[in-house]
Order: sequence, then C-alpha cells, then structure tokens
Amino acid sequence: MSEQHSHKSLSEVHGTVAIPHKRGFFRKLFAFLGPAYLVSVGYMDPGNWATDIAGGSKYGYDLIWVLLMSNLMALLLQGLSARLGIVRGRDLAQASREMFPGFVNYFLYGLAEIAIAACDLAEVLGMAIGLNLLTGIPLLWGVVISALDTFLLLFLMNHGIRKMELFIISLVAVIGAAFVAQLFIASPDPAQIAGGFIPGFLDDTALYIAIGIIGATVMPHNLYLHSALVQTRRLEGGERETRRAIRFNLIDSTIALNAAFFVNAAILILAASAFHRSGMYEVSDITEAHRLLEPLLGSNLAPILFAVALLCAGQSSTITGTLAGQIVMEGYLDLRIAPWIRRLITRLIAIVPAVLVIHYKGDEHTGELLILSQVILSLQLGFAVIPLIHFVSDREKMGVFTISVLTRVAAWICALIIVSLNVKLVAGQLGEWLQKDASPWLLYGVVPFAVFCGLMLLYITLAPWIRKRHEKSLRGPHSMKSTSLHLRTRQAPRRIALCLDFGTTDQAVIQQAIDQGGTSATYLLIHITESAGAHWSGTTSADLETARDLEQLTMYSHLLNGQGYSTEIHPGYGRPAMRIPEIVEAQTADLLVMGAHGHRALMDFLLGSTVDSVRHKVQIPVLIVRD
Repeated sequence: MSEQHSHKSLSEVHGTVAIPHKRGFFRKLFAFLGPAYLVSVGYMDPGNWATDIAGGSKYGYDLIWVLLMSNLMALLLQGLSARLGIVRGRDLAQASREMFPGFVNYFLYGLAEIAIAACDLAEVLGMAIGLNLLTGIPLLWGVVISALDTFLLLFLMNHGIRKMELFIISLVAVIGAAFVAQLFIASPDPAQIAGGFIPGFLDDTALYIAIGIIGATVMPHNLYLHSALVQTRRLEGGERETRRAIRFNLIDSTIALNAAFFVNAAILILAASAFHRSGMYEVSDITEAHRLLEPLLGSNLAPILFAVALLCAGQSSTITGTLAGQIVMEGYLDLRIAPWIRRLITRLIAIVPAVLVIHYKGDEHTGELLILSQVILSLQLGFAVIPLIHFVSDREKMGVFTISVLTRVAAWICALIIVSLNVKLVAGQLGEWLQKDASPWLLYGVVPFAVFCGLMLLYITLAPWIRKRHEKSLRGPHSMKSTSLHLRTRQAPRRIALCLDFGTTDQAVIQQAIDQGGTSATYLLIHITESAGAHWSGTTSADLETARDLEQLTMYSHLLNGQGYSTEIHPGYGRPAMRIPEIVEAQTADLLVMGAHGHRALMDFLLGSTVDSVRHKVQIPVLIVRD
C-alpha cells in the first residue's frame, strides 16, 4: 500500500508547468523562472515603502546596510523554503502540521493569519492610497475596491500559473522603471550611498525602523508561499532532476530578490535625497511623501510615477498575499473548501481590519499603521523561520538534499538575529508601557501573552532536537534486566482494532496488526474525522473531508479483503482521544494497534499525543508502532 499524502499545495496549479528535458540551458531556466518573482513582490509592497521612507527621511542613507542584510537573509531563507517544496513536496504549513502536535499547529496557524492580515493591511492600504493619489477616490472606497482582486486572482489562476507570473512580472517591471526615473530626477550622491552600506549603531527609533525593514523584507508569509509555488513545476523525480530544480530556483530567487532589493534601496535613497537632505526628518506617511516630491525635486512627473508604482505594488502584493493565506489555511487546518471561498475569506481577513482602522483612526494615521504592520510581521518571523531550518536539516526526510553544515550555521545566525532584535524590541516596549501605566489589561493580558509566545518559540526550537535524541536512544541496544521469565500461552486476538490516520504510519500499523492476527482475525478499521463539520454534526456530517475519509477507509478495506483478510470499517467524528475508546469498547476489540511518533514521558507532555490519552482509557492491550 502506498503512502497516503494530504492534498497537494495549491492543487489547482500543482505540477501544471512542464519542464523541457531535451532543450538548452536557457529554455530549461526559463521554465523554472517565475515563483521567486511572485515572492519578490512581497519584498516591495507598500509596507516596505513606509519603512523605507521613514528610514530614509530620518537617517538618510545610514540604513542601507540593514536593507542589504535583510536581502541576504531573505535570499538564504527563500532558498531553504524552495528546497523544502522541491524535495519533500510539502509547503511549510503542511510540514509543520506533520511535525508538531495539534495545539502547536493551531497556535502557529493563528500567528500566520495575524501576519498575513498585517501584511494585507499594508497592501490594501497601499493600493487604496495609490488609487487616492491618482484619482482622488477616498481611502475607504479604495479599500473596498481592493476586494475585486479576489476575482482577478481567480481569473488568472483559471488561465494557469504562467499567466499569473507574467502579470506579476509586468507589474514589477513598471515599479522598477518608475523608480529608475525618480532616482534620475532626484540625483542622489553616489559617495553617500556607498557609505550607507557600512553597518552602524542603531538607537531605539532606528531599531524599530530596522526591525520593520527586516519584517517587510524577510516576510514570513513568503516562506509559506515559495515552498508551494515551486511545486507548480512538473518534475520527473530522481536525484538529478531534483538537483537541477534546486539550482534553477536558486537562480530565479537571486535575480528576483536582487530586483526587490533595488526597489527598496531606491525608495530609501529617494527619501534620503528628497527629504533628509532638505531637513525633513519625520516623513513616514506615503501620502505626505507623494505631496512633497514635486516641490522638492522640481518635477511634476516624480509624484505621478510614485503613485503608479505604489498602485502596482499594492495590486501585485495583494494577489500573492491572498495565495499565501490559502496555503496557510489549507496546510495547517487541512481545510478543503471551494477556491473562491478560501480566497474571499483570506481577502476579508485583510479588508475588515483595514476598514476599521481607517474608520476609527482616520487617513492621517496610515503611515504609522503601515510601519506597525511590518513590525508585526517581523515579530512572527521566528515562528516560521525556525521550523523551516529544522525541516531542511532533517536528514531522515531530506536525504542527500539536507542542507550543509555551513548553510545550517548561516540560517541559525539569521534566526538568532531576527529573534534577538524582536526580543529587544518587545522587552523595551513592554518596559516603557509598564513605566507609564501598569493597567490590568497590560499586566494580565499583554505580558502573559508575550511570555507564552516566548515559551512557544523556545518549544518549537528545542522539541525537534529532543525528539531526535530520544529516537536515537530508542534504537540503541537494551540489556535484559531479568534472567528468568514466567510465560503462558495466550490465544491470538480475534478482533483487532486499527487506528488509521491516512499518513506514513498506516503501512506499519496494518502490517503489525496482520502479524498479530493473521487471516483468522477480524480487523476493525478506525479513522476519526476531525473537520469542523464532523465536530459539529457528528454522524450526519456531509462535508468533503468526511466523504474523502470514508472513501479512503473503504479503499483500505477492499485492499485487505482482496488479500484474504476480514475487515469492518468504523468511521468516527470529533476528537480522536474520545472517539477511539468508545468504538473499541462498542466493538469488543481484543487488541488495539496505533501509530505514534516514538516519544514518551516528558515528550508526551511537551508534544502531546492521542496515543497517551487513548491507552489510559481502553481496557485491552495497545500495540504502538512507528513508521
């Protein structure tokens, strides 16, 4: 029986781009080019504009080195994300769901949605501001109009991923051309630009802006997005094919992300040349920047180019942000609903906060909110980066494509920089708030949540290492503790219950059960559907996941029946820890066989386990097997 995988990432376009095998190098390269360009638009979205404008106006060219460092980090981490998708055929959310227990995945999903909402807030506001600057449409109406990009995304997806890539690349080209023209008008000093590449000290304000730049550049949702987009290429498999795909995707990432670095650097340089040089050190609002460009640069073309580029950046990044929302929702929750509903939900998650912000805060606070959204992205970044490093460092899953020690060290240094800066920012901000006003909501709400997030970050950092060490210890030899055994003959079990999760352990569970009972036993095939419909409706649930689970269970039954084994299928609905013991007792099973990940004691507490809960509730022997 083959391994049963969860549904494919971005299933509508999964493996739809053919790769030529007998063509030249550049034809093959062209076939791989595209995913990184969709990712790169996230590195030049309106949130980046706000942080770059704030940094350039206040500190001149001094923060260019932060941009360069962020771009190098992004290049490394996006390469790891692409490698995960190519080698394992999993996006980052799917890999996390397979690695961590349910409560951790729900937490990571919540953080990912918050990050995407923050990112989409920046993109929706940026697009609305661009429309406002070009046409005079009020910001609130611009936000509502941005909802239409959901239908544009559906239209592009229906015409294939290559059409979408071409559309996005066209928008990126317009953004780049607009800033080349603006830089020509601004005429910045090359010597001062070169000096900005030298790292310098960051005060508290510069640190806040720098973290915003890092969050706006190394975006967490882009790591989810890239690991899914690379799977749109139809690979034949095999080590040689995989190595070629990794190499070409690295070229794709290098070109696209360096283009994004140019755009970000151009925005910061433009702000430094136009505002900082004129003594305007507090410009952080995009609308204000647009208004000041014409009198400062002496050209009415500059603000028009600025607005056009902003509109293109907002439109392109909202499309990719919506795709990332779909990937996160499907990957963490395994939620299978119609594509247009998924994308509409993701879009509403962004639009509703944007509408509320504009309604209650007003148009004049959009600049501050854009920077804050990027800081939120940076704060969530560690929760995406650290699992990613663990996944691509896992030799058991990655095989010969496990990253090298040098790459691993560089990746962990990036993670350490990101987490350290975030810890410093959060600790400083909380300290400042507590000094001003130690209100109950702060003491009993914000502070405990910050501590909880810190503990969860520590958990996802240490748990994979602890698990590996524990699994290695289980493989070692064990000496006999006793020199005598008192044994009695026992009749083979007649009714054996098997817990199946349609994953990698099913093969081992079925094999072990058959080894115990042979052809004389009856095998009770149990699977618990955990979808929202199953939790709510139970046996009357009729959602897609319930139907597919029943179909899979029936398929297992037919396969076993065809080999001479007697089976019964017993689907359950809701929480496995509750439903499995109920089915086992009702069906008078003699033996229960379950799959597990091989940990116990402290690791059961840390990682959580259905096995641990079930084995304490049933009154029959439990055989726990691992893949």
